Amino acid sequence: MHTPVTNSAYPDALSVPEARDRFLASNGFHVEDYSAPTYTIKFCQFPVRFPNTKGHQWATPLHDLHHILTGYTTDWIGEAEIAAWELRAGCKTLVVYWLDVAGVVIGLFISPARLWRAFVRAKGQRTLYREPALCESVSHMTVGEVRARLGIPPGGLKS
Repeated sequence: MHTPVTNSAYPDALSVPEARDRFLASNGFHVEDYSAPTYTIKFCQFPVRFPNTKGHQWATPLHDLHHILTGYTTDWIGEAEIAAWELRAGCKTLVVYWLDVAGVVIGLFISPARLWRAFVRAKGQRTLYREPALCESVSHMTVGEVRARLGIPPGGLKS
């Protein structure tokens, strides 16, 4: 988890590739990380490595776009919020369900009220996990266009 980036960093007019590049740079990530053999999460300042399975490699770029679209941050509570949002808006694979349930469990200890608000806000919205045709075209769209297609309000949920 890294320093949270405010949603104003991802205005509706920004192209999705520009937003993704800004998101990756501000969080210390790289496009190459999506296909790396492992990924690392820090628990109490101790790095723990996990295998970057094919399912995780498929889900991570979409998950990162969800952060951009919703405005939920990449700190612990932001990850819990995005997990609750994804669970309600639509998961697709066992990997995504597993990661989102784990995020929600952590969020229950950190900020149950924010977790609940994220879950409630997801009503009627969709994730990229369940929109394969949209996934293929997002690189030619703006953040606002993708938000509109997924039912996310202009400016995201945390503006």
